[in-house]
Amino acid sequence: MTLIAVSKTFAADAITPVIDAGQRVFGENRVQEAKGKWPALTSVYSGIALHLIGPLQSNKAKEAVALFDAIHSVDRPSICQALAKEIESQNKHPQLFVQINTGEEPQKAGIAPGEADAFLASCRDTYGLTISGLMCIPPVDEPPAAHFALTAKIAARNGLTNLSMGMSADFANAIMLGATHVRVGSAIFGHR
Repeated sequence: MTLIAVSKTFAADAITPVIDAGQRVFGENRVQEAKGKWPALTSVYSGIALHLIGPLQSNKAKEAVALFDAIHSVDRPSICQALAKEIESQNKHPQLFVQINTGEEPQKAGIAPGEADAFLASCRDTYGLTISGLMCIPPVDEPPAAHFALTAKIAARNGLTNLSMGMSADFANAIMLGATHVRVGSAIFGHR
């Protein structure tokens, strides 16, 4: 189980006590924000792993591959193409998670569940990407268990063992349904 402390919007002075307490895996929503605060922190603290948990734009792929150890928001061919190019160019291999839009919400990023198998095959076969797992963010107005179970089912039939599911309010439920990575922010840092 990997606890990702979601440090988005928090300054370095709020993050250092969490690092001092032993946490080493952190999640950020935006490449630019992470680029502005993490190089200084990682120059002082060793063993830090950064996970991009927010949407990625193709034009930020170069910086994302350079900065992050994992990217949880692979969700369209243009991102696959940009990541494949940068992974080869930089010879750096972040863990990649495909984001599944389990609620099929138009305002959210991610692949529709019915398109997941074909997209995963394309990631592997067309772009040569090694996909580590799946990520989901259930709709806020629905019980999350069915969404976590659906994500786990898609992962299992595609031979994936990593599941990035669960946040501060529902991580216990996600763990019971197979989460290997939970993204917890407010329970660690307080409300933004």
